[in-house]
Amino acid sequence: MGDVGRSIDRRRAAQSVAVDVGEDVAGSVRTHVVHAEAPDVLLRAAEAAEATRGGQPGEGGFARALLGSVSRHVSQHASCPVVIVRAEPS
Repeated sequence: MGDVGRSIDRRRAAQSVAVDVGEDVAGSVRTHVVHAEAPDVLLRAAEAAEATRGGQPGEGGFARALLGSVSRHVSQHASCPVVIVRAEPS
């Protein structure tokens, strides 16, 4: 992935944080963009975290599921508390 792709990913991460915690707090949140299998990355990050956040299920065949496969896996195996945040229906 080139520098442009990484820049876009960092921008998306920053926008997501601002939506989740609010603009006034977003500057104090540290983000790190990693291109790898999500469950593996999240579980490694959880080892050093006070808590971790799971999100909306993906756009696979079970998009309406209460809990996506990544959030389910992380919530079952993380070494810290996991908070699942779902988007409000549009």
